Amino acid sequence: MMSPVSQESPSADVHWTPQGWRADGQLAVDATGHLAESPDAVGEPLGRWVLPGMPNLHSHAFQRAMAGLAERRGPGNDSFWTWREAMYGFAAALDPESLQAVAAQLYVEMLKAGYTQVCEFHYVHHQPDGAPYAQPEAMSLALIEAAKEAGIALTLLPVLYMTGGFDGRPLAPRQRRFGHAEVSDYLRLLEALRAHESADLRVGIALHSLRAVPENAMRMLLATGAAQAGPIHIHIAEQLGEVQDCLAVRGARPVEWLLDHADVDARWCLVHATHLTGHETSRLARSGAVAGLCPTTEANLGDGLFPLADYLDAGGVLGVGSDSHISVSPVEELRWLEYGQRLVTRHRNIAARSEGASVGETLWRAALRGGAQAAGLPVGALDAGRRADLLVLDDEAPLLAARDAGSAMDSFLFAGNAPLVRHVMCGGRWVVRDFVHHDEERIAARYRATVAALAARA
Repeated sequence: MMSPVSQESPSADVHWTPQGWRADGQLAVDATGHLAESPDAVGEPLGRWVLPGMPNLHSHAFQRAMAGLAERRGPGNDSFWTWREAMYGFAAALDPESLQAVAAQLYVEMLKAGYTQVCEFHYVHHQPDGAPYAQPEAMSLALIEAAKEAGIALTLLPVLYMTGGFDGRPLAPRQRRFGHAEVSDYLRLLEALRAHESADLRVGIALHSLRAVPENAMRMLLATGAAQAGPIHIHIAEQLGEVQDCLAVRGARPVEWLLDHADVDARWCLVHATHLTGHETSRLARSGAVAGLCPTTEANLGDGLFPLADYLDAGGVLGVGSDSHISVSPVEELRWLEYGQRLVTRHRNIAARSEGASVGETLWRAALRGGAQAAGLPVGALDAGRRADLLVLDDEAPLLAARDAGSAMDSFLFAGNAPLVRHVMCGGRWVVRDFVHHDEERIAARYRATVAALAARA
């Protein structure tokens, strides 16, 4: 069982703020699992370094079980599009029970790595032939239950998915379980899921992509009250082929077209905004929307590199996600966000945009801000009124030996691969203590049996 935290704890020696590490004051948790102002709080010190938990702004939970299964070369040049065919085949084997087992295992892994919230971009809605389940929201409910099992905060983003391309062609047979024929069907799903909202669950909306949502359907959805009640996410400009198709059919690049045809603002998260012109970069930054970046998946799929330096210089907001979960680590996402820029520019310390700035602090601060905005939840900072979602690093780890406030974050992100997240609190409850999740053995055993059964169906 997860243990609740008393009003008097936790207390911290040093905790992270947007201005850097802070040694004064104490952290306290109220009865609702939120942080409270309590300068006189006392309790057992947690450790030297305490950070806000990282929001994970983009996840397809089911893909965790296929990680590593698409790494053999095909007869031609493999690409995102060939990987997508393998993914469709795997998705066809899922049902609510297996999805819950896979998602719970993934969410335990996220918590142990330092993610305390996840935005689940969920499009596997129906049975494999496209027929709704007897309870149409059954697959979504499996994700909600998985998040409860693990103890992670969830922003559920049911996806509107209607067409197979910019030309409006019907969904292919292996896409049918993703689709809704009418916007009204999708709105009924949203209504059913929002009845489950709580302090741990937010329900937003997602447009799969411009190629999968016709313009009239997008306009119809965005005009409803449902679109005003939470965050809005969309896949955008991930692949050059997608950009070229959008230009051919709609006469504009995807990000350009979206900015021209929708009121894109801070409610929006544009996932994989990879291929941008300079003009699109500055416009996206000015909009206040979040650029949702998933560097390990974008590298795995051969997507390309986001224009990080120009976007940061323009004041853009960004966050990171683990997407296909070939890696489940905010450290690795941020590390490769920086390393990709170093490879293409042949320079170092790209994210730090001023002399003396820390790359690690810049990236962690930016991802906390953008992740919290994309989640639509009060997360991402150790401030009164925010959820008590925090990480305690292992101050006994050799990688953090002799580190001070000027070097701790950079060492956390760049010094090695040993696990450094020792304890994790989510919503005021300890879910990981001394590197161990409270229910990981049961969840892992069920996951192993589930994956074996899925493999047998393939």
